[in-house]
Amino acid sequence: MTVRDEKIPDFKEIEKEVSDLLAKKFGSHVKLISPMILPQEVVEAKGKEPPREKRPLQFHLKPEDLIAYLDQYVVKQDEAKAILATKICTHFNRIRRSQEAGEAVETLAGSIKNNVLMIGPTGVGKTYIIKLIAGRIGVPFVKGDATKFSETGYVGGDVEDLVRDLVREADDDIDLAQFGIIYIDEIDKIASARNLIGADVSRTGVQRALLKPMEETDVDLKVPHDPIAMMQEIERFRKTGKRDKQTVNTKNVLFIMSGAFTDLVPIIQRRQGIGFGARIISAGEQADILQQVRAEDLIEFGFESEFVGRMPVKAVFENLTEEDLYQILKNPNNPIILGKKLDFAAYGISIRFADRFLREMAKLAHAEGTGARGLVSVIEKTLLRFEKVLPSSAAAFFPVTEAVVTEPESVLAALVATPQEPQLRAAFERLGDEERAALRDHLQANRKHLTEKYGLTMTPARIDIVAAHYARHVTDTGSAVRQIKTYFDLIKNAELFFFKNHDLNIVLEEEAIDLIMEMLVESTLEAKGVAAMLNGHFEHGLKLVREKTGRSRFFITRSALLDPEGYVRGLIASHPAA
Repeated sequence: MTVRDEKIPDFKEIEKEVSDLLAKKFGSHVKLISPMILPQEVVEAKGKEPPREKRPLQFHLKPEDLIAYLDQYVVKQDEAKAILATKICTHFNRIRRSQEAGEAVETLAGSIKNNVLMIGPTGVGKTYIIKLIAGRIGVPFVKGDATKFSETGYVGGDVEDLVRDLVREADDDIDLAQFGIIYIDEIDKIASARNLIGADVSRTGVQRALLKPMEETDVDLKVPHDPIAMMQEIERFRKTGKRDKQTVNTKNVLFIMSGAFTDLVPIIQRRQGIGFGARIISAGEQADILQQVRAEDLIEFGFESEFVGRMPVKAVFENLTEEDLYQILKNPNNPIILGKKLDFAAYGISIRFADRFLREMAKLAHAEGTGARGLVSVIEKTLLRFEKVLPSSAAAFFPVTEAVVTEPESVLAALVATPQEPQLRAAFERLGDEERAALRDHLQANRKHLTEKYGLTMTPARIDIVAAHYARHVTDTGSAVRQIKTYFDLIKNAELFFFKNHDLNIVLEEEAIDLIMEMLVESTLEAKGVAAMLNGHFEHGLKLVREKTGRSRFFITRSALLDPEGYVRGLIASHPAA
């Protein structure tokens, strides 16, 4: 018997034939990626690389510091702010301390997390307050809706996707992601139906899927059965010869849940022995009843006992009154008003709001019954026609008075026909004065916190400077203070520059620094011109004083800046020649 002399195909030929077959059957979306044959020593080195060094958490906020920060942005909700700020600060300070002292301390003390359940109606600021806290702390933050997730294996999002999202929010910094905050809204929607016979699998399944991440588990960053992730892993193995198993540990990830829980009130009432009458319970009474919520009420509501046990902290939010909605609009950091200012500024139009207009918006929004969310819709509806027409006109400023609500057509016609009408301009300037006055009150109320946070002593004069900057730009108070602090640092650097160049030590008094900052805010002086101004005012005169008196250190007052020649003459006249 003879053996046919046939050439055995090499690996590349086999790979090409298989690839062509896959392309014909499945199209160009499926490709064959062959693993690289690696040296034995590379394979043996798998799993032996040293563990990644963990970066310590930098956190030193105290509860009162965080509350003071939230007070600048969040109206009302004092009890909820106190609970959240206290438990969140305790959570992160405990992590920091355990890292500093060693893991033994944390093991000895236990590892129960301060996961939070927030209860309150829509539009009261639950999501907003958590975003503010995460931004202030500097940790990654992700938000998910409980209704969009399901137990692994069911149709829907995997709850572990939230943990993976933390890594993306942390720019792939796994260490930072492990200190993140996961916020899940509409958590009341995954409570099992109380009138359902048998297991409510879809809802209880999500609760059970959340149990381990809420306590502690390792979440693989590679999504199971994800072809893209699998191909990326194969490609990584070809290049490095290592199976890079990346996981996120949720031990220090804080979980915060929230929901409206509209059907929880009768459950609490029944436990308390309160009868059900025909009387309608007010929003304030509902909030008072919800403050009495217990674990047993949540279990009857439809939550698993293990799930309730992993949320030891509960914060109940109050309904917002019409006055609360008005105060939200009056807050200089309110994103709704700042957003509308930015909308019109995109067309070169400056806009200011009258107090009566804001009260009317609060009244309309309160009637909608959707909390702060109603403010957005009523303001958008009221100003839409102006936002459509004014960009095509010559209008450069827009005073939003009560007449915009009561007589919109006549106000719009006047703005388009006579945009430079002196009465319109006067109204706009008057609103600017009211805005600055309100901002000064706000800054004075938060003076201590702003001084400590930004390192700028908030004297009455500097409060006025910050208010002037705020009135000229679309910004929040924190950004305004930060900009004035930048000016302050610039001026101190100009002092140092003067000394290095002339060997003359000038010390600008606080009132002189304030004057220069006023000039920078009013744009009568550019930032790059501060050093040049000091040189022009004092270089030759102070050198002359040094020659005649031997003096080389000078204190520059506000009056000295306004009259540098008179200041130099006074120095020479008051000091006899050395």
